Amino acid sequence: MGVWIKRSFKIGLLFIFISVKSFAQHDPIFTQYMFNTQQINPAYAGMWEKIGFSTLIRKQWAGIDRTPLTEVISLHSPLKSEFVGMGLNVINDHFGRENRLSIFVDYAYEVFLTPKTRLRLGVKFGFLNYKNPLTDYQLYPDNEFDRAFEEDVDMKFLPNFGVGGFLYQENYYISLSVPKMINNDFQTNINNYSTQTEVTTFYLAGGYVHRFVSLNNLIFKPTMLVRATWGTPIQFDLAANFLLREKLWLGGMFRSGSAFCVVSQWIFDNNLRLGFAMDVTFSELYPYQNGTYEFSVGYDIDFYGRSYVRSKYF
Repeated sequence: MGVWIKRSFKIGLLFIFISVKSFAQHDPIFTQYMFNTQQINPAYAGMWEKIGFSTLIRKQWAGIDRTPLTEVISLHSPLKSEFVGMGLNVINDHFGRENRLSIFVDYAYEVFLTPKTRLRLGVKFGFLNYKNPLTDYQLYPDNEFDRAFEEDVDMKFLPNFGVGGFLYQENYYISLSVPKMINNDFQTNINNYSTQTEVTTFYLAGGYVHRFVSLNNLIFKPTMLVRATWGTPIQFDLAANFLLREKLWLGGMFRSGSAFCVVSQWIFDNNLRLGFAMDVTFSELYPYQNGTYEFSVGYDIDFYGRSYVRSKYF
């Protein structure tokens, strides 16, 4: 894996240690990140030479009213030059009566470090619309008046940007990114209602694709994802996935301090992908909820008709 991989791991660990002092985690968490890291890393956009479309819905802690619901639409495509990619991410996140709509555009450029090793560098630019209708809340006890809830919060445009790097060969990848560089906060109503809507989070991810020599129809892919945000404990996901006959991904994941997860993806004609994941929490919420569910649909189009399109394993 060479000197570049060792340097990348050192840089990633440095970012994680720096990020021990942080404030809060506001970005949605995805279980199926190992199939598409574009939401957290702009360098991923356009890397597979096909135009890709994907959508994802995640319902957290089903059975509890107004728990987080996340809806995602992603597009990415190489340009005429295979070294340049563009992408678009639209994320609509609901929690309680609070709503966050973010729209980001990605740009990525790829360079060859060696004949087999490629490095992609990416940037993302976009904005967040934040809304919290405080006047709609029923206050306790006895709906008693509270001045902090007498005016709604409605922020139409909170700009932000992010950066990322993606180092890979045919059988492994290392991803390091900061999708939101600006810590947005605001005070909007006369009672100084204040919340920090976006904070800086560092993501370090990696995966390895192993083909079994004696089993031509089986591929093993372990992956990991580390999240570090100012002021909160470092979180990590460890996953093991198997690809059967180039058609079905099956795997499991452990999420630190939170859940065990089951992950699957069905592949049809190498273009259409249907994904499903379920998280079973082992936190104090376990008796009161019915699990977390994630559904995804992806479709790839070989618009340019390139003969060298590679297999997509991550």
